Amino acid sequence: MLRKGITESFGAAIHAFNSAQLTDGVISRSKRMMLDSLGVGLLGTRTDVFNKALTYSQLFTSVERSSVWGKSRITLPPHYAAFVNGIAVHSMDFDDTWHPATHPSGAVLPALLALAETLPRQPSGLDLLLAFNVGIEVQGRLLRFSREAYNIPERFHPPSVVGVMGSAAASAKLLGLSPAQCSHALAIAASSAGAPLANAATQTKPLHIGNAARRGLEAAQLAQMGLTGNPSILDLNRGFGVYYKDYSPSAMAVSASRHFKWILEEQDVAFKRIPAHLGMHWAVDAALAARAKLESTVRHFDVSQIRQVTLRVPPSKYVDCPLPATEHQARHSFQFNACSALLDNKVTVSSFSEAQINRPALKELLSNVKVETPNDNQPNFDKMYCEVEIETHQGQSVAARCDTFYGHWRKPLSQEDLVEKFSVNASSVLCTEGVEGVIDVIGNIEEVRECSVLGSYLSMTSSQHQQLYSTGTV
Repeated sequence: MLRKGITESFGAAIHAFNSAQLTDGVISRSKRMMLDSLGVGLLGTRTDVFNKALTYSQLFTSVERSSVWGKSRITLPPHYAAFVNGIAVHSMDFDDTWHPATHPSGAVLPALLALAETLPRQPSGLDLLLAFNVGIEVQGRLLRFSREAYNIPERFHPPSVVGVMGSAAASAKLLGLSPAQCSHALAIAASSAGAPLANAATQTKPLHIGNAARRGLEAAQLAQMGLTGNPSILDLNRGFGVYYKDYSPSAMAVSASRHFKWILEEQDVAFKRIPAHLGMHWAVDAALAARAKLESTVRHFDVSQIRQVTLRVPPSKYVDCPLPATEHQARHSFQFNACSALLDNKVTVSSFSEAQINRPALKELLSNVKVETPNDNQPNFDKMYCEVEIETHQGQSVAARCDTFYGHWRKPLSQEDLVEKFSVNASSVLCTEGVEGVIDVIGNIEEVRECSVLGSYLSMTSSQHQQLYSTGTV
């Protein structure tokens, strides 16, 4: 019997996965990922970058139409619905983060929900859950083909590379493609992969997730139509290996049996409490702890008493932004997040508004920040730490260190806090019935007969609900 090539093994695995292989642990974790992604996506529909992308996407028409989350009267061609919903998920850098580093959910869920609306037979919730996990699993496998991928990225944004492959795999699964078509979907998607890290901290970064969702969906549909790519795309250094200097791929083996070891079972994701780059969570927690120490020793603490703030963080140029001028730069600035925490004793969604960024007191504090990168502080989300030291004009000095923030996979958010995060985010757009409906559907997704019911709740905006009541429709 001939041994399968790596790409061929992935195609066969994507085709072979079945819902009986979904374990309780994987189901639980992936439902949390779905709920969180929908929440940050709904909140993201209020951002400038989302609305620019939506205006652009409305230039296009097609026979098939899919919903835009939180927009009861707007539909788009499926690829553009996946595009704008993916942008919404990452528009505030509020979405989940995995290890090795990527944002796994935002590239997959928008593509699946857009695709599901166009299918002649509505997929069940279990179909959606399986396809979602296939997309997550493929990303996890690809990331483990390189040791370089375990570190905070330096050259490209990982979701733009593995995310488009995950979207293609998930879409191929939902479409029921053959093993060969699944392989070709990956090959086609690989030619839409990649985005330079230089566009981090700009309005273009959220497009990386939107493009991954859109292009992966397109790749699967093109493969379904018979378009082919290199059947060894994952085997070759000149194929998917172009993205990693130490590329070392291996086959994926999936049998029809119930037993399968999912990466998500071994490696949980991180859920963010603030809308910023993951590294900022260490800085915020350390700054809050340092402030608390100083307040306990100074009777009348005032931030003007601070002479210098020293941050000890891992080396990573794209999150070293001393004086951010925009919300996107602020979301990628150790200095801004630490100083916001010191000044306000909290960091929230509103911390990244233009008014908050331009406060004289904040700018004054930022001018007194020094950044150090100790040799033992590795640029790796599983190993890094952040230490904040505060020195006052009166000669006092306090320091605090964060090794694991609340929300990290080693210290996961409780289900209560995760649902609370979703509710706060979603209620900025949806009415109470919509918020509660999404929570209920995702909580029981494996029992839902048609996943279209989720879309109905995602369109229950506050304004729409009020209008229905005023006309006596409900």
